[in-house]
Amino acid sequence: MSDAIVGPDGLARCPWGLSAPDYVAYHDTEWGRPVHGDDALFERTCLEAFQSGLSWITILRRREGFRAAFDGFKIDAVAGFTAQDEARLLLDSGIIRNRAKIAASVANARAAQALRDSYDGGLDALIWSFAPDPATRPAPRRLADVPATTPESVALAKALKSHGFRFVGPTTAYALMQACGLVNDHLADCSAR
Repeated sequence: MSDAIVGPDGLARCPWGLSAPDYVAYHDTEWGRPVHGDDALFERTCLEAFQSGLSWITILRRREGFRAAFDGFKIDAVAGFTAQDEARLLLDSGIIRNRAKIAASVANARAAQALRDSYDGGLDALIWSFAPDPATRPAPRRLADVPATTPESVALAKALKSHGFRFVGPTTAYALMQACGLVNDHLADCSAR
């Protein structure tokens, strides 16, 4: 038995992938696909942090606003943000205006810069070092089979925090792992698997 749902186009998807029109493309072409590159992973790390306590659709619908506000999530650009930039972001209706999350994004950019100098391969190598062996993870059949955290996400959160990252607890780290393809949590009968 599977929780996958067949959509109007005849493709089986994870149920959330059909819950809103904005989710279809995200589910089918992005979520669970490998993401590499420090800037790309920095963007996902920031977006997952902003999502904390909110629904992902809220972030997804503001994604272009976030990209504009955070200079395309270029680590070096965001690391140079000043207190005036943070004040500007608090007034930007195109993003989630949360002072702590904005400050964390700037601090995380600075941590990612420092990581390039202290960790061979930078943010990309650090995050991907926590990808579990896919052979040890059976494909989930039901949404209840998908965990909120794993030992790997706990370890990733701890490693990121040890390098100065903020808003990266184990649940956020696991959501990052799912979104960036470190794990494949598409249901077993999902066409995107």
